[in-house]
Amino acid sequence: MGIFTRFRDIISSNMNAMLDKAEDPEKLIKLMIREMEDTLVEIKTACAGVMASGKKVQRQLEGHNARAQYWEEKAELAVNKGRDDLAREALIEKRKFINRITTLEHDLVEQDLLIEQYQDDIRQLEEKLRSARDKQRMLVQRHVHAQRKMQAQQELRRIDSSETMMKFDELENRIERMEAEADLVNFGKKTSLEDELERLSVDEEIENELQALKTPGSEKKSDSASEQQ
Repeated sequence: MGIFTRFRDIISSNMNAMLDKAEDPEKLIKLMIREMEDTLVEIKTACAGVMASGKKVQRQLEGHNARAQYWEEKAELAVNKGRDDLAREALIEKRKFINRITTLEHDLVEQDLLIEQYQDDIRQLEEKLRSARDKQRMLVQRHVHAQRKMQAQQELRRIDSSETMMKFDELENRIERMEAEADLVNFGKKTSLEDELERLSVDEEIENELQALKTPGSEKKSDSASEQQ
């Protein structure tokens, strides 16, 4: 397939339609980008060749113009010297270079038109290539998103499975048993503060009883005092 045939196929192609029909859009877009890059290199190379040829023609044109000017001056000199025969020969030589100049100028115009067409093709292809690369980035992002979504769905299905839920139930039951065992360990036990306060109360009662034993009749006095009240 020639360079211009490939270029026309690329420019006229409907990228979105091709990708929609493709079984593997990512692979297809990579192939399209590679084809565009190769074609772009070939067009730029061809354009550079025409531009180099144009510079060569321009140099030849300048040389022929100089030679035509040279023979014109020689013809004028011959006329001034009365040598019409030599002037005629000089003008013939000048005419040869004038004819070559006309041909070169025509070639130069055609080369300029070809260079302009090449540059226009390059701009179109570069725009198409940018669009393809943007499409490639979008496809890659969609692919990554699809993979993550698939992984998330698989994880949700795994979590929702009866086996996983049973494991969660077992873990919950185990934690509840541990909490119950911890409650039983402290069941019926008083805190150290309660123990201290109760010990103080007990010590006070014992002291009162001890004083009562040491003071005979104090209990009777206490009883009679209570009856009077």
